[in-house]
Amino acid sequence: MPANDACVIVGAGLAGAKAAQALREEGFDGPLVLIGDERERPYERPPLSKGYLTGKDAREQIYVHPPQWYAEHNVDMRLGMAVTAVDPAAREMTLDDGSRVGYGKLLLTTGSAPRRLPVPGAGLERVLYLRRVEDSDQIKEAFQSASRAVVIGAGWIGLETTAAARTAGVEVAVLEMAELPLLRVLGREVAQLFANLHRDHGVDLRFGAQVAEITGSGGAVDGVRLSDGTRIDADVVIVGVGIKPNIGLAQEAGLEVDNGIRVDERLRTSYPDIYAAGDVAHAFHPLLGKHIRVEHWANALNQPQIAAKAMLGREDAVYDRIPYFFTDQYDLGMEYAGYVEPGGYDQVVFRGDVAGREFIAFWLAGNRVLAGMNVNIWDVNDQLQTLVRTAQTVDIPMLTDPQVPLGSLLPDPQHR
Repeated sequence: MPANDACVIVGAGLAGAKAAQALREEGFDGPLVLIGDERERPYERPPLSKGYLTGKDAREQIYVHPPQWYAEHNVDMRLGMAVTAVDPAAREMTLDDGSRVGYGKLLLTTGSAPRRLPVPGAGLERVLYLRRVEDSDQIKEAFQSASRAVVIGAGWIGLETTAAARTAGVEVAVLEMAELPLLRVLGREVAQLFANLHRDHGVDLRFGAQVAEITGSGGAVDGVRLSDGTRIDADVVIVGVGIKPNIGLAQEAGLEVDNGIRVDERLRTSYPDIYAAGDVAHAFHPLLGKHIRVEHWANALNQPQIAAKAMLGREDAVYDRIPYFFTDQYDLGMEYAGYVEPGGYDQVVFRGDVAGREFIAFWLAGNRVLAGMNVNIWDVNDQLQTLVRTAQTVDIPMLTDPQVPLGSLLPDPQHR
């Protein structure tokens, strides 16, 4: 394949599929190759710990496009194949079958992988991680027969799989090293609300817990032993202790890496004609004035549109969307907009019924809204994003008063 007119995407998940779609929608009609090491066509990952895991969503609902879409749009999709090396000087890559593919523009959407738990017994049967659809299938099957589960890690994956397990009638103990779930992400004030949520649904939450060993018999897991000697019985163990970006290809190719593949606001790497998007991209955010890496669905959904435009030379292609994520746990649904580093806020204030779990939380610094989270209150997240984006100071009594329309606090009349 001639290298000078081909766009190649490495990573066939949501970000890769959306990049292929965006390139075609932006008018690129040249060779377009999408390479992925999974055999499944591109799918979305959030359902794997939410609707698909609980059985609410059918398998067909997780896919980004119908199976015929790729052929209809002349996308050369190569599944079950891994790229083993990228040669930026030659503008060429090598695949695991020995073949080579040239490119004019290259987009890396290689995503991330679960961090493994480095303790004895971590390789036992029914010690499970959640990243791919087959992982979700395994966990779903385990919940059908298990009576006791241990979830290690109280991040989003850990809490969502916990909610799915409880919904399936499984007893769950959650082990977390920190004092509260999601403490680094949400801060103490809101993290406590998620601890209360899970306790109200019968979850055994254990904080400050250090796992020493996963125990088993006959090759299968039967429990977890903590560093203080406590042992907890388990028929299945779910490990959710974070993810790490898949930077190996980029690093070996000589691209700048730093908590991911370092890119600018146009999602360009340190090497000409190579771009990165999604979980793996440590991108400069012009509104925040810093590089950030966001491990959430919205980046995989939206960054590829900007990457595609930048690959085609559109000078107005800048990624400055406010970070966004969501979760569904039991009867709680929420959306979050903004970006707050640990300890990077002055106070959290609330509007609405916190005890009844119908409220909006605001993270503030100097009376300026850094982030907002709507819980079981809908059709307000766009307004929260505007409050964050405009960065103007707010009157806190008005902000927290449910009788004051959020729109009246926005600077632009079109949002009122």
